[in-house]
Amino acid sequence: MLKQFQSGGTGQLQDRDEGPVMAFHEFYQDDFRPREHYLPMWEHIQIAGQQMLGTKARDAHLALHNEGVTFTVYSDADEGIERVWPFDILPRIIPAAEWNQIEAGIKQRIRALNLFLKDLYHGQRILKDGVVPPELIYRGKDFRREIMDIIPPHDIYTHISGVDLIRDEDGRYLVLEDNLRTPSGVSYMIENRIIERRILPEFFARYRVRRVEHYPDLLLQALRHLSPRGAESAVIVVLTPGIFNSAYFEHTFLAKEMGVELAEGRDLVCKNDKVYLKTTLGLRQVDVIYRRVDDDFLDPLVFRADSTLGVAGVINAWRAGNVALANAPGAGIADDKAVYAYVPDIIRYYLGEAPILASVPTYQMTDPQDRTYVLDNMQKMVIKAVAESGGYGMLMGPSSSATQRAEFARKIEENPRNYIAQPVVQISRHLCYLDGELESRHLDLRPFAIFGSEIEVVPGGLTRVAMTKGSLVVNSSQGGGSKDTWVLAD
Repeated sequence: MLKQFQSGGTGQLQDRDEGPVMAFHEFYQDDFRPREHYLPMWEHIQIAGQQMLGTKARDAHLALHNEGVTFTVYSDADEGIERVWPFDILPRIIPAAEWNQIEAGIKQRIRALNLFLKDLYHGQRILKDGVVPPELIYRGKDFRREIMDIIPPHDIYTHISGVDLIRDEDGRYLVLEDNLRTPSGVSYMIENRIIERRILPEFFARYRVRRVEHYPDLLLQALRHLSPRGAESAVIVVLTPGIFNSAYFEHTFLAKEMGVELAEGRDLVCKNDKVYLKTTLGLRQVDVIYRRVDDDFLDPLVFRADSTLGVAGVINAWRAGNVALANAPGAGIADDKAVYAYVPDIIRYYLGEAPILASVPTYQMTDPQDRTYVLDNMQKMVIKAVAESGGYGMLMGPSSSATQRAEFARKIEENPRNYIAQPVVQISRHLCYLDGELESRHLDLRPFAIFGSEIEVVPGGLTRVAMTKGSLVVNSSQGGGSKDTWVLAD
């Protein structure tokens, strides 16, 4: 690990720590020289001095605090659940050629997964052809039999996607996870950019950085595209579970930026298979719901009867074609961690193309041979519960105890379908300014894609950083932070 960088007489970076470094480093080359696209930024830091970074970091934290950019942690209530968004001021920079490959790979993946969802709920050719095991789908928590044969507007299921990418030891981009239900983080991507432009204008003066701030406009266009009564007259709402949801800041941010209503389930009512918003002027028909409520709680007449978060009758209104839902209910089966292993085959099946972005090798616990191998090698594995997110329900084998491994082995034997395993990937690292020092931390990248009249991938994304030294867990709920992500125009 890099404890601190110092500038030597040659202008190179000096690594104070000793020992082998396995992970690919985004910022510097093997001889501790910054990569070419980081040189302008590094030269400015050398001229201005490290004290400048300290001042900028304090300015960033104060700005985030004043703007109310927060996230919620429920597991640490003793210290208060509301936190200022943790942000590292040194941006991650992605050259244009690198981004072109990422963008093409994400578009390919979303096209294939959308066709997969359409097929699963209309005909199931891929299951009949034996490409994906039927039992894997039918036993999946997020396969919704209740929506079979419903035709969503324009056959789009995956309106908003967040695809998690990592880089392996060789610097290759790999897809770690698909997020197709209610992916979060886009508001933090935008706030990171707003803060960065405000406090580091001199960095931007040295680069041509592509915009991310137009995301709400792209989202609004895509939602209007879905409206059954036409785009121009579309009435759109963002459906939120309420203030106690960890992503509530994002719900309010997006509703405000798009100029649409933020609604809770109690603010909506269904009549004659149409959805209406309650207003002081009476009921107003709703055309599109960008829902941030999970399937289980979306409609108590169809899913969980005890839900007070959703809208009774909204699925029938959707079935009747009187309202559009983004993302479509049932889309979660396509980002099931057990289905993830079949995505390369799904791409080949529907598109007749080789995957542009590779996946992490994945062991299926329903396969006796895979299960035996994983149980014999748990110290080398990351084991994940397929229905969990946010870093929960996961065993990091190398840092686990014998007791923890025994507990996970028992859970796997009891319910193999609920777990998958992957080899530990030493995900890439980047230079961060932490507590007055320059240190390296592991990170990933979540680009966001919007599927409207076409698929748009916003040039950048949310770079999530494992703020704890040595940790590979980047989730904010587990102590992670973030960086601004710069995609260069050329």
